Amino acid sequence: MKGVPETLPPNVPCLPRSPWTRLSRWAIGMSGWRIVGEFPDLPKLIIIGAPHSSYWDGVWGLLMKVAIGLDLGIMIKREVFGGPFGPIVRRLRMIPIDRKAATNVVDQMVQRFASHEQMWLGIAPEGTRKPVTQWKSGFLRIARASGVPILPIFIDYPTKTFTLGPLVHATDDIDGDLARIRAMFTGYHGKHRDA
Repeated sequence: MKGVPETLPPNVPCLPRSPWTRLSRWAIGMSGWRIVGEFPDLPKLIIIGAPHSSYWDGVWGLLMKVAIGLDLGIMIKREVFGGPFGPIVRRLRMIPIDRKAATNVVDQMVQRFASHEQMWLGIAPEGTRKPVTQWKSGFLRIARASGVPILPIFIDYPTKTFTLGPLVHATDDIDGDLARIRAMFTGYHGKHRDA
């Protein structure tokens, strides 16, 4: 199907095909959304997607994830697990995050990476759908401590594309990395705002 890869590279963590795969591929095809670029053949990485300005980002992202069979653990707020979508987000391998707790999310994710042979983790670097002046640096700290690269995905509503960017490697300069990575998202437009 145009815009949605038929298969993923061999080292990418994949979900088994199911009736939901076919339904998701049909929905993506009807919507006009597409993926631009190629997925790297890596067993571990962090995906960051922006701009994140609407619940629709999650809807299209989840449909893409299921349509291509990508086993991507996405960090989302814990409250979603207690609502009517709880069983669905669990089945989709979402990772609950308590943003109010004093637990160290970075350490938890580093441990997850260490204990899995294959793991792709999805994070919204803005940390919210609301406009922010500063992105959260957790994805960089997780990447640096785990030794995994970062794959930026640029969400663009006018063209209905999820564009796969170049791999980025975190350095010791968190502020510099944040500025460099955020600049890559210039020119992409979310549903309600730019990055």
